[in-house]
Amino acid sequence: MAVRASKKLRNDELLLTAFGASRLRMELDRVPLWRGDCVAVKQLAEDFARYLYLPRLADPSVLVHAVRDGVALLTWPQDSFAYAESYDEAAGRYRGLCSGRNLNLSDRTAAGLLVKPEVALKQLDAERPAPGGNGGATKTEVERPVGGEEEGGSGAGGSTKTEPTPRPRRYHGTVSLDPTRVGRDAGRIADEVIAHLEGFVGSTVTVTLEIEAKIPAGAPDQVVRVVTENGRTLKFSSHGFESE
Repeated sequence: MAVRASKKLRNDELLLTAFGASRLRMELDRVPLWRGDCVAVKQLAEDFARYLYLPRLADPSVLVHAVRDGVALLTWPQDSFAYAESYDEAAGRYRGLCSGRNLNLSDRTAAGLLVKPEVALKQLDAERPAPGGNGGATKTEVERPVGGEEEGGSGAGGSTKTEPTPRPRRYHGTVSLDPTRVGRDAGRIADEVIAHLEGFVGSTVTVTLEIEAKIPAGAPDQVVRVVTENGRTLKFSSHGFESE
C-alpha cells in the first residue's frame, strides 16, 4: 500500500524526487517564501515540510540539489537566485556571496542563505574591483584607419556603432500530453518552460489546456453528465460533446 501510495503521489506531482531550480524560484516569489531580501536554506526545508500549499519533497537533498543547480545557472538573475554563507549585520553585506558558478554544497553544509538576485547584483557591482590603468580613461577606444573609411562607416567621420539585434518579445508553443501522465508532463513543462518565461518583469504568460477526445462507440449518458458538470465546475471557457 505504501509503495502504491508513493507512486501515485509522484505521478500526480505531489511528492517530488527532483526539483527544478526555476520552479524553486517561482515558489519563492509566488508565496512568497523570502524573509526580506533572503531566506535560510534550512528555513525553506521546514517550509516545504510544513505548508500544504507547497509541493512535498522526498527528502532535504532534493532542495539542496535545486539550490546547487540554481546558483550554477548563468541566467541566475532571471531564473534563480544567489547564495551566501551568512549576513554581516555590522557591515551590511553578505559573506561568501556567489552566483553563476558551481557550488560545493552538501546536505550537511546547507546552512547558508538564498539571496534575491537584485540584492546580490547590487552588492556584487559595488564590490567589483575597478579596472586598472595608468590614470588614463578606462574606456577602450576602437582604432580607426588613417585617411580611409571604416567598415560600415560613411567616410572619415563614419560611425562603427552597430544596432543591437532586437530581442524576441513573444513565445508560443503547443505540446501533446500523455493522458495517463498529465500531472507529470505538466509539471515538467511548468519547471522547464513556463517558469523561465514568468521570471521577467512585466511578462504575461497564458497557458491553455485543450482536450479533444474521440469515442467511436459513443459516450454513455452518465459520462456525459459527469464530464459536463465537472467542466462547468472547473470553469472551462468552452466545452461540450458532439454527435459527429
